Amino acid sequence: MRLPDLEAWAMFAAVVEHRSFTDAAKALSISKATVSKAVTRLEQHLETSLFNRTSRRLALTESGKRLAAHAARILEEGQAAEEAARQDTAELSGTIRLGAPMTFGLLRIAPLIAEFAKLHPAVDVDLHLSDARIDMVEMGLDATLRIADMPDSSLRARRLGDVKLHVIASPSYLAERGRPTHPSDLGAHDCLCYSNAPTPDVWRFSGPGQQNVVIQVRARITVNSGDAMLPALKAGIGIARLPDFIVSDGLASGELEEVLVDWRPSPLGLHLVTPPSRLRPARVEALLDYITRHHGC
Repeated sequence: MRLPDLEAWAMFAAVVEHRSFTDAAKALSISKATVSKAVTRLEQHLETSLFNRTSRRLALTESGKRLAAHAARILEEGQAAEEAARQDTAELSGTIRLGAPMTFGLLRIAPLIAEFAKLHPAVDVDLHLSDARIDMVEMGLDATLRIADMPDSSLRARRLGDVKLHVIASPSYLAERGRPTHPSDLGAHDCLCYSNAPTPDVWRFSGPGQQNVVIQVRARITVNSGDAMLPALKAGIGIARLPDFIVSDGLASGELEEVLVDWRPSPLGLHLVTPPSRLRPARVEALLDYITRHHGC
């Protein structure tokens, strides 16, 4: 039985993460030649090339792409095992890479990161904010927050709570176009749609007597950021369906009004998503526990 070359797998993962042999060597505090020899050794054992190398560019081959996630897990689990052995005697340290939706991340997660950083001065946090669907394994994220219905996947998802959706418009729009009282009335209205939704112009409602209604709306403006809808909403361009954390201030100030209050869009789940491995560094577990307790969803 031949033991796997775990050191070579870990160095391959580091090169993938840093997109450079030189930068991977610096991160690992070893020579570039050591990293290069380890990757070459792995390629010879696997009998396949992992990188296409030129003087200007380093790119994964198809085999490299298939194996990169496995290598990342090997490195991650090795680091997690070492940190688990140290966590009783040492303070948390190292880098955490976390993803979150743009507006939710700015309003709810960034303040928690600041608080967590004060509590753990030896921990660095790399926060990636985006409303687009991302491949967290490919991006090397330790965890990400998602506001969506989660499809089946190899990722591990923990539901932290519900995100309430509101159907809203400005008083000026409602004065000019009238106030819808049933979801079917939306067919006569202009709507603002969120392009990152699976079906941006298909809105689902639950109403009195457990009725369920599905409506296809006319998208006057489609945009990939809920925040970007606010100027058009306040200008009276149309009706939108947006989460509480985006519209709560506008509703409180009277700049926006809720419509169809008896017909609620199904809430979205706030999920904490992590890679398949159950082993995580203590610093990651600490941040995820902190977010779970304080997210304010």
